[in-house]
Amino acid sequence: MAPPPLPPGYPPFQPRAPWWGPDLQTLRNTLRRPRHTLPPGQALVFPMEDGTGDSLAGTLHPPVVPAPGRPLVVLIHGLAGSEDSPYIRSAAAAVLARGHAALRLNLRGAGPFVGRTRQRYHAGRTADARAVLAQLARDHPERVAAGIVVVGYSLAGNMVLKLMGEPGLPPVARGAVAVSAPIDLSATSHRFLKRRNRPYHLWLLRQMKAETLAQVAEPGSAESGWLDAARRARTIYDFDDGYVAPANGWRDAEEYYRVNSARQFMPAIIRPTLVVHALDDPWIAPEPYLAFDWAAHPALCPLIVPRGGHVGFHEARGPGGRDGAASRGAWLDRCLVRFLETLA
Repeated sequence: MAPPPLPPGYPPFQPRAPWWGPDLQTLRNTLRRPRHTLPPGQALVFPMEDGTGDSLAGTLHPPVVPAPGRPLVVLIHGLAGSEDSPYIRSAAAAVLARGHAALRLNLRGAGPFVGRTRQRYHAGRTADARAVLAQLARDHPERVAAGIVVVGYSLAGNMVLKLMGEPGLPPVARGAVAVSAPIDLSATSHRFLKRRNRPYHLWLLRQMKAETLAQVAEPGSAESGWLDAARRARTIYDFDDGYVAPANGWRDAEEYYRVNSARQFMPAIIRPTLVVHALDDPWIAPEPYLAFDWAAHPALCPLIVPRGGHVGFHEARGPGGRDGAASRGAWLDRCLVRFLETLA
């Protein structure tokens, strides 16, 4: 199975020295922790009207130079991330410089609300994204006059693709971008069990436990039992099986994966959606991407490249200055900007 051809207008990817190979591409942001200076933004809180009392937090930035007809870009982090993850800040700098407003959104129980929500995000919690889109349309009509483009990274990429393929997509959602999305959740969870992924696995599991166990539950309650299962988990699969699935009404991890994997929702997507993925991603197997019939679904724009790691894509060189989508090492942001240009 060969990957689909590179879409017209998108640059090929060449890795940046010395970050050769999928692991160094994946780890560079963690090892170097690049800084991306952003203009001041407005802190927002999005109450969830589901009876939990939970809220999501985010930061809304106006564009550096306002331009008419540019959609608001909502940037959503992946597992164990937040609005301050380097890839989120980098993307925000890129789109702000091109006349878009940007919202850096924290998923439920992440960012400022770690330990302060009754429920937490998972790979298929699209109701939260819908609630945020509705509140933006209601409370910030001037910012969404040209619509919203939702961008999800890693776990949030799966959530965004599921959102775009579900019935009743809000009209304000003009398009979407998914980066390094685990579109087959079961395959991804089992891939983490491979020996070569053990360092990633242990690190992510620690982060997941730290976020989750910051919650407080009444002793003897169902929530307390789920948190005990999270504490005992030795693998991500155990965590999903003992905590995520029962806490959200599924029988086990496999039901959670089956119900929420984006691959089954992608054929129903009819609004422009860019899908970015590297075939050497150490976390996500290439087969679900290679087996998908991209040609049969014209709303999907597959940008499937041989190399890049997981949410890596640190390129060899790029024209321009130190920050923004034209800067060195910002191939992913240049592709995001290119996609936004196609919506004009």
